[in-house]
Amino acid sequence: MIDGVITREVNRFEDDRGWLSEVYRDDESGDYRPAMSYISFTKPGITRGPHEHKKQSDLFAFIGPGEFEVYLWDRRENSSTKGEFMKINAGEKSPKTVIVPPGVVHGYKCVSATDGMCVNLPDRLYKGEGKKEEVDEIRWESDPASPYKIE
Repeated sequence: MIDGVITREVNRFEDDRGWLSEVYRDDESGDYRPAMSYISFTKPGITRGPHEHKKQSDLFAFIGPGEFEVYLWDRRENSSTKGEFMKINAGEKSPKTVIVPPGVVHGYKCVSATDGMCVNLPDRLYKGEGKKEEVDEIRWESDPASPYKIE
C-alpha cells in the first residue's frame, strides 16, 4: 500500500430497475472534498497517464462498464512509502474508488474487450477558477526516459 492512497470497495445495490452505487460519501473519505467531476470512456488496450499532480488529489470511481489496471508510484520526498508501487484491478467485476494524493504518479489501462468508464471527482478545478490557470500536471507519459511505465 502507498501512504495516503485510499481504496474502497463499491457496493452495487440491484433491483428490477437496474443498479445504484455510492461513489463518494463525506463520512467515508477522510478530509477529501471534491471540487468538480467528470466522466471518461477509455477504449480497450488504451492507457491514460501516467502523470502526477503537484497540488490536486483525484478520486477515481471504476464501477463499470469495463475493467482497468490502475498503476500508482509514490514520488513524495517525505512519504513513508516513497518509491513504492501499487497495481489495482478495478471495474465492473471489482468496483472500487481510489483516492490518489498529490505526488503519487498514476495512470490506468482499459483491459476489457469493451470501452471502460471512469468517473473522477478531483479536489481542484481543472485549470482553476474560470479555467485561467496552468494545468496541475506532470505528464510522465510524454517523457521517453520516464521510469513510470504502464504495460
